[in-house]
Amino acid sequence: MAQTSQNPAIANIGHWPERVQMAAAFRWTERLNMHEAVANHFSLAVNEEGTQFLMNPNQMHFARMRASDLLLLDANDPDTLDRPGAPDATAWGLHGSVHRHCRHARCVMHVHSIHATVLACLADSSLPPVDQNAATFFNRYVIDDGYSGLAFESEGERCARMLSDPKIKVMIMGNHGVLVLGDSVADTFNRMYYFERAAETYIRALQTGQPLRVLSDEIAEKTAQELESYPGQANSHLSELMAILDDEGSNYAS
Repeated sequence: MAQTSQNPAIANIGHWPERVQMAAAFRWTERLNMHEAVANHFSLAVNEEGTQFLMNPNQMHFARMRASDLLLLDANDPDTLDRPGAPDATAWGLHGSVHRHCRHARCVMHVHSIHATVLACLADSSLPPVDQNAATFFNRYVIDDGYSGLAFESEGERCARMLSDPKIKVMIMGNHGVLVLGDSVADTFNRMYYFERAAETYIRALQTGQPLRVLSDEIAEKTAQELESYPGQANSHLSELMAILDDEGSNYAS
């Protein structure tokens, strides 16, 4: 990952490297216009059990997020919403539930990005493997067609139950948006980025009204496996974005 200059006193805050990576992901998500005002949220598990996690504070814009701003929460603390500086209730309901029940979900990113949300609005929200990016997600997503309102705790628990299979890396949240899981900030951000790109390609292809050229299941699965094992791509992606922010003098790592 890119090296960032930092105040040593601030860097003594727990989980500092992870905080810096998270802050960079927030900043770049805003730059890509994949955020929605102050409504979306990312989280990262920081203990072995996956129940303690970093998350953005309530109602703070992605463009202003700094490493030191992130909250450290415990998914098993029932009094979280009653404490000063509590997170957004829907962020807690969704991310707390996933980290409580899905130990493999180390990082969770939820956005209402335009093309993923368009896909989530279609009666058939599946993403066929029409290109290499879309093939990345072949047999690796689940469609939630049971939307029942804002993601307070009961809705979050329902969503978490659909993510028990570690192979599932994306939830297409019908009538809502997208939820992306990964092993790290870099892995999850990279996956979120490419899902939005794949959704955009598919939506634009549909708009032509022409027949689609869909890959066979065999080639789609082969491509997905090849991309999963492609060396270092996700880490390089995030590292380069952090280097750009550093060159610009951004205060994300503060």
